Amino acid sequence: MLILAILALVLALVAGVFSVVALRRTGDSRRSGAEALPTDVHGLRQEVAALRKEAVDALRHLAVVRYDAFGDMGGHLSWSLALLDDGGHGVVLTSIHGRSEARTYAKSVTAWTCEQQLSPEEEEAVTHARPA
Repeated sequence: MLILAILALVLALVAGVFSVVALRRTGDSRRSGAEALPTDVHGLRQEVAALRKEAVDALRHLAVVRYDAFGDMGGHLSWSLALLDDGGHGVVLTSIHGRSEARTYAKSVTAWTCEQQLSPEEEEAVTHARPA
């Protein structure tokens, strides 16, 4: 029993020595990592700038307006959807639901305006999609 206790004590001391050595090495590597930080931050800033440049063309602004196209139908089954990028370029999709059919329309939008006349619901969708 005494031999097992001494063996456990020796193993605990060896483990403690290894822990101290490992902590000192980690402290040294933290210093070298901190010295390299400005280079990493510069690289990250460049990547964020590149991602922002790519995201400008993404269809990030959207709005849906649901409504009843015909007075005798309920349920707001008709809808207009504006999908636009940061510059207001994109498309407005509209689906008009009647009793026996549904029609879908697409109109392109450039700089928040459309060459074709937009319905009031389509205008509302573009207005809601536009960032404040």
